[in-house]
Amino acid sequence: MENEIVFETRDENRYAPSANTSLDVGVDVELAKDLQKIPEKMAFKIGEVADLANVKAYVLRYWETEFPTLRPEKSKHNQRVYTRRDVELVFLIKKLLYKDRFSIEGARCALKNLKKETKKVSTITSAVSHHEKLRDQVHELIREVKSLKNYFIEF
Repeated sequence: MENEIVFETRDENRYAPSANTSLDVGVDVELAKDLQKIPEKMAFKIGEVADLANVKAYVLRYWETEFPTLRPEKSKHNQRVYTRRDVELVFLIKKLLYKDRFSIEGARCALKNLKKETKKVSTITSAVSHHEKLRDQVHELIREVKSLKNYFIEF
């Protein structure tokens, strides 16, 4: 209940009902297939991204204003240059809005929660890795102590 969002007005509740739902991206087979269709390129123009995601370019420009995490760089000719991460984010936003029927605010909140969860998983993974390294070092020290013990017993 600590992550529950409390809306101040009835309108906020009406326009962002999906903000309370959890986001489960890992099991969406269609999204995984869409992400595999993204070519292995370093940069994409807005038209390429629009074609890949099957949305209009003006929709992508609108999403850039609504989702702070979607910020493609601009080239020296002032054209939007999307990275692969940006394109993946576009597919995720499209899934949230069109398939899962999230409102803009709900999708924004879901992406924010996903980012928090990803950060938590990263922190936990790092801690587990550190713990495993320490465990291996302790086992190595135990082996060395046993070796030294056997060495001194022989004398």
